[in-house]
Amino acid sequence: MEKQSLTGCEHILQEDPSLERHFKGHKDAVTCADFNPNRKQLASGSVDKSLMIWNLAPKARAFRFVGHQDVITGVQFSPFGNLVATSSKDRTVRLWTPSMKGESTVFKAHTAAVRSVAFSNDGQRLVTASDDKSVKVWSVHRQCFVYSLNQHTNWVRCARFSPDGRLIASCGDDRSVRLWDTSTKHCINCFSDYGGSATFVDFNSSGTCIASSGADSTLKIWDLRTNKLIQHYQVHSAGINSFSFHPSNNYVISGSSDGTIKILDLLEGRLIYTLHGHKGAVMTVAFSRAGDLFASGGADGQVLMWRTNFDTKSYQDVLQQHSRRSTPDPPPHLSDVHPRGPHVHHPQSTAIQVSSVFLKYTCKLFYTITVIICYVDGWTVDHSAGRAGLTAGRQTGAGVGGRGRTEDEARGQTHPLEVFSGHPSSLDSILRHIVQQLDILTQTVSVLEERLTLTEDKLKECLLHQSQILKDVQEEAVKKPHKGGALR
Repeated sequence: MEKQSLTGCEHILQEDPSLERHFKGHKDAVTCADFNPNRKQLASGSVDKSLMIWNLAPKARAFRFVGHQDVITGVQFSPFGNLVATSSKDRTVRLWTPSMKGESTVFKAHTAAVRSVAFSNDGQRLVTASDDKSVKVWSVHRQCFVYSLNQHTNWVRCARFSPDGRLIASCGDDRSVRLWDTSTKHCINCFSDYGGSATFVDFNSSGTCIASSGADSTLKIWDLRTNKLIQHYQVHSAGINSFSFHPSNNYVISGSSDGTIKILDLLEGRLIYTLHGHKGAVMTVAFSRAGDLFASGGADGQVLMWRTNFDTKSYQDVLQQHSRRSTPDPPPHLSDVHPRGPHVHHPQSTAIQVSSVFLKYTCKLFYTITVIICYVDGWTVDHSAGRAGLTAGRQTGAGVGGRGRTEDEARGQTHPLEVFSGHPSSLDSILRHIVQQLDILTQTVSVLEERLTLTEDKLKECLLHQSQILKDVQEEAVKKPHKGGALR
């Protein structure tokens, strides 16, 4: 698997996410991961009860910290990178120094498993979520309990501070997402339209929205200014375990028990990439603070570090490179959903537009070519009539480049033919004009071909998908009498 992953990524185009490194050291499933803000370390926690600090410098040594007595469920670096907080099913939270000594301080936090831990943006507070149905806030400096939030009616899976520290969002097995005011300690809103447990929650970097994921494979985004659901995604085929906002707020990555990582474009409201790199469930995903990297951890015990790439090129560059693809990416592959139009954050150049002007350019080119052919062959063209007319008659009284007129024109009649008169400089100008028009047509046709190719690829993908769905339904129908269950 490791060899396949590395080999596959050698063929990935520059604008696609690419597998940068993989880390092996955990002896069981990786449950959580986070990047140090200093860009030098990546932390991960595991079912094997250990915390690993991976140093990102080439050939640098990794640190393994042991102290928890049960599964580590959450990990996060402090805003300054000098501390790492971990939560565990052993009911405690630990604060570690991410250095060789690995010293830690223990918070006896809850009366049941602690599911998540997170710092406030100023690094002064910790918020924890627990199976004891409570959300608790702690002082980092004094290392003591501050207050508790207690309106959840089942296990609380995740809790996070807003960027300004004035709100806390939490979610859990009571199928609700709650929003708390940190000054009054009151629940100020509750979103409860989940079909299953709410597994993860977080704020975007500006604090204007929260997103939450569910065991029902959905990811939902609410605007906190209107308290309305503004986006709803169901792109996974199993529960979502974790997600992470890109610092730009333009993208979200999600990890699921279906074994895939999905990348969503929030500006266009659609799936843009599906990544296959883990064997089994993807338990955690996390962007670095700068957004140029993201990490994923899975049930296979691996931690994969990916280079983001997809927010670094203009739409036109991406379109141009996609059009040159001839074969699918080898595994781990990227099931691309190609852009149907320019990204909002990368406006399309207006230098070339495929519109009604296409016909205008075509007619103009035809007219220009007609003029030059007539000039060389001794025919004449009527400019004033606004059209190019050819007749079988030759000019009278003029050779090539002459100034004579036809008999009809001499009588003052309007005729579709007119003597083309000019000098060598006129010919040069016409030829340059033809080249310019041909360039425009060539580029326009190129854009059309690219879009037709992408449309054809998308249609093929849809047909294959529909065929697979039909096959699955037929297989399920055959099995139905034996299972006694309903079709899903």
